[in-house]
Amino acid sequence: MSNSFLSSLPAGRKKQTGYAATAALLLATALTGCAGSASADSSALQASGSTTVAPVASDAAEALKAKNLDITVATQGGSAGGISQLGTGQIDIALSSKPLADEDRKAYPNTDFVPTQIGADAVGIIITKKVADAGVKNLTKAQLKGLFEGKITNWSEVGGPDLEVFVYDKEPGRGTREVLDKFVYGEAKPPAPPESDNYAVVGGNTETRNKLESTPGSIAPLSTGFIEGHDDLVAVSLEGIAPTAENVESSTYPMTRPLFMITNGKPKGATKQYIDYVLSPAGQKLLPQHGYLSRKQMGM
Repeated sequence: MSNSFLSSLPAGRKKQTGYAATAALLLATALTGCAGSASADSSALQASGSTTVAPVASDAAEALKAKNLDITVATQGGSAGGISQLGTGQIDIALSSKPLADEDRKAYPNTDFVPTQIGADAVGIIITKKVADAGVKNLTKAQLKGLFEGKITNWSEVGGPDLEVFVYDKEPGRGTREVLDKFVYGEAKPPAPPESDNYAVVGGNTETRNKLESTPGSIAPLSTGFIEGHDDLVAVSLEGIAPTAENVESSTYPMTRPLFMITNGKPKGATKQYIDYVLSPAGQKLLPQHGYLSRKQMGM
C-alpha cells in the first residue's frame, strides 16, 4: 500500500525533521516560574518521555511561552523513561505512547499516576519503497513474528525481492515496541532478540526513520506520522488492514495506540494550564499536524 494514512492527514508534518533542534532549544533555554513535583533546583515545568508525544508537547510549550509558562521537553528513555522519572519525582509530566501498566504502579507505590489521553496514533510496520514496489504490500501476524525473530531473512520469502531483511527494533519499554508485541504475541512474553548481524535496537522515532532510509531491505515499527513526506518509506497493511485514518479512528487497524500526558495526582496550577491547552481546540490542532488523531477524531 501507499502511505494512505499519511496522505489523508493535513500538511505540516514535514517540520518533524526539525524537531530535534526545537527540543534542544527548549532544553537549553533558561526558564523560570512554576510549581510542580520535579526537583527543586529547577523552576521550569518539566515533561519527558515518548518521542511520539514530544513533538506535540514541544509545540504546545512554545505556544505557551507567550503566557509566561516555562516548560522543558525531553525524551529520555521513551515512555518507560518518562514514567520512571515521574515516579521518582524528577519531572512533572510523563509523556507516554503506552498505557500505564500494573507494574508501573507497583514500582512507584507513592506516586498517584493520573493519565490524560491527548490523542491517538498508529504504529506502522515500515519498509522501504523498493521492497514494497517489489510485492510486499501486506504482512500477516505470522510473517511479522518470523521477521522480528530472525526466522525470515530474505524478502523473497514473503513475496518481495531477493534482498536480505534487516530488522531495526525498539528498546524494551518503548511504547512502539509494546504495541507490536501485543499484536504479535498477545499476553505471551516475547522471545529474546535474535542473535543476528541483521538485527539492531534503535531508540527514538527520528533515529528509526533515518536507519530505515539508509538501509535497503530494512523493516521497523514506527509511528506512521513520522514517514509523511518520506516517499522512500511505506507503511504496509497488517492482516489486510491498512493504517488509514478511518481504520485508526475505528481502531480496526490492529496497532492503534493512545497518547498520554501523565501526572502525579490530578493536574493543577501550571501543569493543568499546560495540559488544558493541549486539550483545547488550539492544542488539538497540533495532533494532525504531526500525523496523529485528535480526541475528537477518536470520538472522545
